[in-house]
Amino acid sequence: MAEAVRVRCPGCGRENGYAAPSFPCACGNPVTPPLDPSAEPRPLTHRTWSQSWVVVRCGACGREGEWPQPELGCGACGTVVRVPVRPPGAAAGGGTDAAGPATAGARGRTGAPGADPRAEAEAGPGAGPGTGSACGTGAVARPAFRPVTIRTGTDAVVTAALYLRWLGFQDVRRPDGVAIPSAAADLRAPGVVAQVDPTTAPVGLRAVECVWLNGLTAAATGVYFSLAGYTEEARSRADELAVPLFVMDLTGVPQPVNDPADELVAQGA
Repeated sequence: MAEAVRVRCPGCGRENGYAAPSFPCACGNPVTPPLDPSAEPRPLTHRTWSQSWVVVRCGACGREGEWPQPELGCGACGTVVRVPVRPPGAAAGGGTDAAGPATAGARGRTGAPGADPRAEAEAGPGAGPGTGSACGTGAVARPAFRPVTIRTGTDAVVTAALYLRWLGFQDVRRPDGVAIPSAAADLRAPGVVAQVDPTTAPVGLRAVECVWLNGLTAAATGVYFSLAGYTEEARSRADELAVPLFVMDLTGVPQPVNDPADELVAQGA
């Protein structure tokens, strides 16, 4: 477990306890951004994509990956504070450190996982969900999923919502009662945050990272549904972050794309 530090809010001066979260490296070991208590915390006044990430080196395998910049909400005044981290190779005493982050200005990444992501599963009219290799004897018994033919973007969102309910998630809904748009849509339920992309363009890496971040913030599983599939980079990143990916054909049958999706189908909510 990461060591907790005291972070002084630059807005009101209150000290808040904070422990950096750990993230899964592609090698399977946890990676925690090393905090720098000697540096001055700064308030977050404008959020940009590039400044929302830090590069962290895994102490076990040496792989560098990009992870969320540590942030803290002050319990007194509500100011969002960026918690300083030590740069790569730097330690508190001025030496070197096996796992050090630096603000990521670009979306590059080194040390991609060695295993190639599995090709997208093709769904036919008679295909049933949860037929992947991850579904073994421990699979949850449930009735067959009843698909909805997809003709519009709304149908795709409805299908994803029905599928999440079929997996066991309760009270699946659109947040804040927003009308379903033709672009990517959000679905929420206790324990799950889902993104549904009914467009004809493959889902990219940034979209996968965003749904993972949303799930992390809500202490829930981030899940993605797409009609057009995913880029190779997005599937690889989803494997690293354990984000379940599903593709839907026009018959309305979601199919798992990666192992986390197979596991979700097998285990349910």
